[in-house]
Amino acid sequence: MNLDDFMLRATLAAIGTGLAAAPLGCFVVWRRMAYFGDAVAHAAILGVALSLALSLPVFAGALIVALVMAMAVTMLSGRGYAMDTLLGVMAHSALAFGLVAVSFLANVRIDLMAYLFGDILAVSRGDLGVIWVGAAVVLALVGWRWSALLTATLNPDLARAAGIEPRREQLVLTLALALVVAVAIKVVGVLLITAMLIIPAATARPFSRTPEAMAVIASCLAMLAAWTGLEVSYAADTPTGPTIVCVIAALFCLSTAVAGLRGAFAAGRRQP
Repeated sequence: MNLDDFMLRATLAAIGTGLAAAPLGCFVVWRRMAYFGDAVAHAAILGVALSLALSLPVFAGALIVALVMAMAVTMLSGRGYAMDTLLGVMAHSALAFGLVAVSFLANVRIDLMAYLFGDILAVSRGDLGVIWVGAAVVLALVGWRWSALLTATLNPDLARAAGIEPRREQLVLTLALALVVAVAIKVVGVLLITAMLIIPAATARPFSRTPEAMAVIASCLAMLAAWTGLEVSYAADTPTGPTIVCVIAALFCLSTAVAGLRGAFAAGRRQP
């Protein structure tokens, strides 16, 4: 196989996306930021419309708008609205404005479903380069700030005592999240990006004794789901992005069942 093989490009794109999203998803789960991921992801469709209107690369437009949305949510938090309310308003408003903006692109042919649910089989060499460079930057950023991010996530007061500014770490996380959204839009689309962030981390959680182990297990599960979902999609002729999410959702159900059985077995052994 070489990179002219569309299945090889799709497989590498899926693995790269899973590798970037899963460790970041652990922080999304720990911080209970699922709606935050939705808001940033939904804003990306407005970035797509602006990119096409201005003849810019889609990645650039999606990244810029995702960053603007993430920064806006960060600045508006704590200004009188509950966080879930604020994020719900911004997420759905951004998606609606994006869809309306796309409708004005009369002279541009656009496959809206490809941006909503992904079109991984159409990944080009250039897209593959963007995905893996983006994944490398996200992993480097998270690895560099791991201890500070973890401390700020688990105990902001302890972080301040250690000279770590929680809002700065929030900004780092925001930047990484926007980058993942821009990278993943081609693979799973804006409506499914949050699933790739949250579900692998949630699946890994019952079997992880340390935060580092959870990040590693989540990454492995995300890559496994990406590869398996792609193969199942190709064999069954189903939409690839949703199929990948279905696979990781099935792994989550299996993980939950195994964790429940293990807990019941442990409780039974403790009984006299």
